[in-house]
Amino acid sequence: MLRQPVLLGLAALLPFSLGQVTDDFESGWDEAAWPIYAPDCNQGGKVSLDTTTAHSGSNSVRVDGAGGFCGHIFFGTTQVPSGDVYVRTYLKASKALTDSHVSFITMPDSAQGSNKHLRIGGQSKILMYNRESDDATLPDLSPQGIAASKALPTGDWQCFEYHVGTDGTIETWMNDEAVEGLTSKAGVANSNAAQWQRSSVKPKPTAIYFGWESYGGDTNTFWYDDIAVSDTRVGCSDAA
Repeated sequence: MLRQPVLLGLAALLPFSLGQVTDDFESGWDEAAWPIYAPDCNQGGKVSLDTTTAHSGSNSVRVDGAGGFCGHIFFGTTQVPSGDVYVRTYLKASKALTDSHVSFITMPDSAQGSNKHLRIGGQSKILMYNRESDDATLPDLSPQGIAASKALPTGDWQCFEYHVGTDGTIETWMNDEAVEGLTSKAGVANSNAAQWQRSSVKPKPTAIYFGWESYGGDTNTFWYDDIAVSDTRVGCSDAA
């Protein structure tokens, strides 16, 4: 079972790229380690420790997201590897993704410039990435691109993983299965990523935040548990 946010191995003495941040929230929600993030405004969103549902143990972090941009709220960490970034979280959504654009993970991205984010969420009822600086999506929101992604199941825990590479690679897995539409590899043409690959931006996340942001009126409740941030893939098998 995972413990309170820690840097495993030698990470307390060596650069973070050799370590890993993990939390199963069984010791509670440490707001210093996992602070709230709500840039510009915060109207109606809420983050709390939930002792009634969890992927493992008894606790998870609950995010009640309100409608509209200012209803956004996240919690997260600035402990991000300096190179490749791998993130694994178990998440549970109360409502299905709709046609409206929303985000449930946001990452300030220095490669895009000041106050710009690499975002993971949904639109057209499927999972997608969004690059804030040019509003590009991965996959393209064409019929073919939509078919290459997946819907996010509701009411049960899903293991969601992704990789942001220093070469611009994006990889995504749900329950240990790669999601074709949420994959873009450097130097590899992808018919579902024409919009995404037009840019030379190579994402460089400086923080990782979990929560909710809606660009219309959609509201939702998400739960997060067994979060891991690492410089190598974590997988789904070590948290049960």
